[in-house]
Amino acid sequence: MNLFRKIISELNIFAQCKKYNLSLWQCPQFLFLVMGTIIIVSSLFAYALGTHYIENPLIVAFTIQILAGILLIIAVIITRSFERLAEASRLKSEFISIVSHQLRSPLSNLKWTIELIMSGKLGKIEEKQTEYFKIIKENSSRMHELISDLLTVSRIESAKLPFKKQEFSMEELTKTLINEYKTLASATNVKVILVNDKNLPKAFSDPSRIKLVMENLLDNAIRYTKEKGKVEINLSQKNNNILFSIKDNGVGVPEKDQKYIFQKFFRSENILRHQTKGSGLGLYISREIVKRAKGKIGFDSKEGKGSTFWFAIPIK
Repeated sequence: MNLFRKIISELNIFAQCKKYNLSLWQCPQFLFLVMGTIIIVSSLFAYALGTHYIENPLIVAFTIQILAGILLIIAVIITRSFERLAEASRLKSEFISIVSHQLRSPLSNLKWTIELIMSGKLGKIEEKQTEYFKIIKENSSRMHELISDLLTVSRIESAKLPFKKQEFSMEELTKTLINEYKTLASATNVKVILVNDKNLPKAFSDPSRIKLVMENLLDNAIRYTKEKGKVEINLSQKNNNILFSIKDNGVGVPEKDQKYIFQKFFRSENILRHQTKGSGLGLYISREIVKRAKGKIGFDSKEGKGSTFWFAIPIK
């Protein structure tokens, strides 16, 4: 009975695709079905062609059987290889999700404990001790950001990232974000300017997710801009979309690295020299969120001159 259920489960292509979180055309079982169909059609065609040129039908049939067998074996090997890769990818995503969840709670506790000690409520702390506590707090915050990014990536890959669409003002969201980044911009001597069209219509998407995209782009623009630099944010309407673009005069992206810029964990060499902090996940997450919002994202950059990153999301 268990064997029968297992066979039925293996034959359920849609269930297998869902298990690996793959589209139909990427699913190993569906690809095997397609290859099997191609083998049958090819065998029938080869048989019809063979009987036309070879008098002995037994030789034709035997040749076709050998050919079909070889093709079937190749199809099985290829499918199994894809299946193992899909399973490895699924296990990797599950591992990242579990580890990230397990690390999040102790890191949060560590953060609150450090803040409590630094507040002086548990007793006076020396100036030298405060400096060390600040270092611990900063590093724990960086770890917390990395774990949050890993969790987001895990949810994106498993198609479990919540996405609640609603109408919202991109102008108000942008102003809120600029206000939140005032301290960082001031600390790095970077001026952030907002230029927007009047009477912009409201966007229709998930404001919390779109804000994350904007945060990633603004954070990068500020961090990778030299001192006394300028970051300019533009909001405009383009057809049935709201266009958000952010221009900086920072380090830019070398031409040879531009095709990898939205890949996971990728960080350009010149960026690593300028700014060692970062996970290389921000732009990947941004691209996936914009894709989920049925929008478009892109950039234009020149090394040493700066970059302009943009994304567009629907109004309705």
